[in-house]
Amino acid sequence: MDATVVSEPGVEAARDAVRVGLDAGDVVSVFGRCRVAYDGRASSTLGAGDRLLLLKPDGTALVHTDEGHQPVNWQPPDCDHAATVADGELVVHSSRSTPDEELYVRFEAVEQVSRYAVTDESTLSVEGTEEDLRQRVLADPALVEAGFEPRATERDTPAGAVDIYGVDSDGRTVVVELKRRRVGPDAVGQLGRYVDALRRDSHDGASIRGILVAPSVTDRARELLAEEGLEFVAVEPTPSE
Repeated sequence: MDATVVSEPGVEAARDAVRVGLDAGDVVSVFGRCRVAYDGRASSTLGAGDRLLLLKPDGTALVHTDEGHQPVNWQPPDCDHAATVADGELVVHSSRSTPDEELYVRFEAVEQVSRYAVTDESTLSVEGTEEDLRQRVLADPALVEAGFEPRATERDTPAGAVDIYGVDSDGRTVVVELKRRRVGPDAVGQLGRYVDALRRDSHDGASIRGILVAPSVTDRARELLAEEGLEFVAVEPTPSE
């Protein structure tokens, strides 16, 4: 693994170091005092503080503080990253268009920029896959709720393929999105797009429910589920011993 570290750079040198790392497909980290602004499914801001920004070649962006294992702000894979200088500050911009989301990290002081040419050919071995979860639900639909009846798997919609398509005990359409591990807002957005697509295709005004099935969800994901009128059911991919 090759690593390059630039300590206490000026903003222009920091910008150049970030750009070189992004162009090379490296993992890039920036540590310094920054402000953070997000605009997308909601809007949020963070005042100035010492934080670590990680930019990954798959398009992920993570903003970490000195507490906890979860980032305080983040962008999922497939985002575009850019680095500029504005008003004497290093500005790192991470964006995507589906859905429209933007993350701005503005560094008033940069202590260090690092870039790492990372090669990791190992695959994480995990117990319990998404297919395991699908088979659990198909074998025992009551795990979702009493009276749930699966009708199809991988049913196509204009927004993508629904994991499990079925009906509840009242005959209402149910869209089930499966995730094998703890999930955040991105999974809620995915489920919402499936539900919206089916509602647009419905000509009789039928009620369509969306249920996210996963071991657990973040607090923010739970808030979004409530805001969107979607539901969550906790199910593990494999039964507990």
